[in-house]
Order: sequence, then structure tokens, then C-alpha cells
Amino acid sequence: MVGGFELEEVTIAELGRQMAEGERTSREITELYVDRIEALDRQGPTLRSVIETNPDAFEIAEELDRERAAGNLRGPLHGVPILLKDNIATADRTTTTAGSLALEGSIPRRDAFVADRLRQAGAVLLGKANLSEWANFRSNRSSSGWSARGGQCRNPYVLNRNPCGSSSGSGAATSASLCAAAVGTETDGSIICPSSANGLVGIKPTVGLVSRNGIVPISAAQDTAGPMARTVADAAALLSGMTGEDSLDQATVGSPVPTDLTRHLGEPEAADLSSLRIGIGRQFFDRDSRVDAVMEEAIATLRILGAEIIDPVEIPRRGEVGRHEYEAMLYEFKAGLNAYLAELGDGAPVASLADVIAFNEANAEREMPFFGQEILIEAEAKGPLTETAYRTARDTANRLSREEGLDAALAQHGLDAILGPSGGPAWVTDLVYGDRFSVSSSGPAAVAGYPNVTVPAGHLQGLPVGVSFFGAAWSEPTLIRIAWAFEQEAPHRRPPRFRARVDEA
Repeated sequence: MVGGFELEEVTIAELGRQMAEGERTSREITELYVDRIEALDRQGPTLRSVIETNPDAFEIAEELDRERAAGNLRGPLHGVPILLKDNIATADRTTTTAGSLALEGSIPRRDAFVADRLRQAGAVLLGKANLSEWANFRSNRSSSGWSARGGQCRNPYVLNRNPCGSSSGSGAATSASLCAAAVGTETDGSIICPSSANGLVGIKPTVGLVSRNGIVPISAAQDTAGPMARTVADAAALLSGMTGEDSLDQATVGSPVPTDLTRHLGEPEAADLSSLRIGIGRQFFDRDSRVDAVMEEAIATLRILGAEIIDPVEIPRRGEVGRHEYEAMLYEFKAGLNAYLAELGDGAPVASLADVIAFNEANAEREMPFFGQEILIEAEAKGPLTETAYRTARDTANRLSREEGLDAALAQHGLDAILGPSGGPAWVTDLVYGDRFSVSSSGPAAVAGYPNVTVPAGHLQGLPVGVSFFGAAWSEPTLIRIAWAFEQEAPHRRPPRFRARVDEA
């Protein structure tokens, strides 16, 4: 199954063509992915990227095949198998647990808006992807990609390396062609980092483009779901299928972003960036000279495409945001999680953050064999969102990251986007000391709630490195255009080969 897989690197458009021309059915495609999961995720390299597959996936695929045969085509995702991160609620026979044993067996009363939209678009919800438990908001010594339910997810390029979090399973599974594409979620870096580390395109949308309804929360101000895929076109197609106004999430009302984000891709003018000004975020350089060299090549590619490069560009106040962001998130996590658990009803295994903490303490051997839950305890100590300390922290984080941060930098130079390194090469997974992040530029857009797109830009010792393009609120069409043009001019995506170590031939 390693190499030679019939659907390795296949695009969503190609799957659609195969089904339209009768070469394969959705049922056959779904079977191939489930077999691949069994061969590579459960056995062989043992990626541990998928917590569970949907027992109804074959039946769903067959129904979609019948619809297609009857001339009912829902769109480009019709019959396409998609994985969801295990913090996105599904009211089916798959559970939604955020990777925690405290929610084992929990089935929400209704789908998350994202899951419902994808069903309506004709996607086959293939199963739930592993993640950093509680989306990596549990301990300061956590290992990205570890959850009590799923174990430690592995990077498919080099198996002893980390897939980055918290959407680690979504990243590893998509990169290894265990699905057509996957949905991840981000609060700060959790789509961008695993997409970069797993050689993928990832889109972290503007907060409000995709509904947060039904997603296990960290921060209502920063949380968003987004697509993770092997090409820009696939990511844009998946994002288009996820968007829409949701009466239960007022942030989604009135979005100016078009519902079809693929409509300009493939046209020659989309590859011409001569009308765009792209700033270089030099603040994010000088941490790894090898990553810097990959970024310099990316900048050269943008010049070839005609973009006007403004270098350097500084984002003001960036270093002052972190402590205000963290303080606000502690409050938001407690309030948001308690509300989510209450929505599950009386049958839920736990009803509050306090219950989760107590469960972990009572089941420490299974839940906390490597690291603790100090962040959960910090959050539980916080009061309601009406407290002045919370409002001050969130208002300050918003002001520093938006008006005095990204907005100021974009306006000062008349920029369409800013470039930064998405991350460094994946580090060796360490269950003793935890994660070792080295390079990142995801923070400003994450805290501001603005969009960010990462695309493969190169490799270091066979490990992928991505480049990020981020900009103003609702600038997804421009960022996707830049990423697509870059991908066409300099395609750096390579399928993983599951090496045990970097020095393995």
C-alpha cells in the first residue's frame, strides 16, 4: 500500500471525473480509502491519524451513487470521502470526543453546522481524525497529536517526527492519501502548522466565514474550522462546501466572501500577480537559516509571477499580544466548553470543565501518562465572561492584533497580503519534554481572526516546509489566488514515503 495506491494524490476534481464517467463509484472510492486506513493507519507505519471510521460510510456512498445515477448531482464534493477532526460534532454513529476518554461514546444531538453543510454538499463523512486532546489546550508540556483515545499520531514523512497540532490527524491522514481531504480547526496555528508539517495546503478562514456551531471550543474569538488538502483547488472546493450563514452563529451573517472560492482558479489571469503587493514579514525570519532559504526561493517565485514585493514589512505590537490572548482564552475555554457540554444533554458523560478535570484525575493512568492538565485547572479558576479582567484581556488582544497590528501594517504599505514561514521542519516527537516549535508566523492572523493560507514551499531533509500568506478580514479570495499561482509556478508537494528516521534511505 506504500506507493502504487490507486488513489494516491488524486484530486477532488479527478474523483468527480471518475465518478461522472463511470470509472469508479463513490462506494468503490470509499472502500479504497477504508482499506488504506486499515493498512497504513492501523497497521504498517501505524500513523494513528484516524480515531474511528464511519460505520455508515459505505451506505452513504451507495445512496450518493444512486443520486448521481438519477441525475441528481449536489456539486463537486458529491461522493467524495472527507475526514473530520474529532472535535466537530456529528449526530451519527461516530462519536465526538476531542480525543478525550471523558467523552468516550458521546454522540451529540445534532450535527455541527460544518458537518451538516458537507452532508448537504454530498461529501461522504468518512470518520474522525485524531488530534491533540482538547485541541492542545490542556498542558504546557503536551505532545502535539497525542490524545488518550487515539494515541500519538505520527508524521507520514518521517515516522518518529511530529505531525504538529492540534489538527494532526487531519494533516497526516490527508497527506498519506487516507481520504480526499480533511477538515481541521484552528485557534492559533492548528491548521497552518500541521498543514505545513505534512506538506499540505491549509486555509485558516476569517472567523465567521465558517460556523463555529457544534465544534468543541477553545476561544469564540479565534476558533474556526478550515480545509486541509493536497492542492489549493481541493482546499478551495472543500472550503466552499463548508461556508454559509448559520442562525446559531451570528458571526457568519453577512460575509462578503463568495460561496464558490474555486471559480477563478485555473484561469490564466489568476496566475498573474502583477496587480498585487505582498509584504515580507521579516520578523518571522532569522530563526532557522534553512527555512529562510526556502522563503527566499518563495519570494523569488512571487517576483516571477509579477507580484510587487515590499520588503521588509513589520507588524507592530506583535510581541505584546501573547499574554493577553492566553488570559482571554482561559476564560473563553471554560465558558465555551461548559456551554458545549450542556448542549449534549443529560446523557453526556461529563457536564462541565470541572467534571473533565475530575475525570482525568480519576483516570490519570490512561489520561495523563505523559503530561498533566494545568491549563484546564487554570481555566476552571476563571470567572464568567462578564469579568473586567476578561474584557480587558480580549479587547487588548483584539486592538493590538487588528487596528494596531495587522491592519496597520497592511494599510501602511497598501498590501494585499503578508508572507511568512508557516513553520520549520517537523521535530522529533518527545513525550517527556513535549513540543519544540521553532518557526511560525500564524499568531497575528490567528489572534486577529483574519485569514491565513499555507502552501508547500520546499523540503529540508525530506521534511516539508510551507509558506504562509495572510491578510485582512475576508481576503480569502486574494490569498487563495496567490497560493494557487505559487503552487502552479513552483509545485513542491511530494507524497510521503513513511521513513522511520530522517537518515533512513
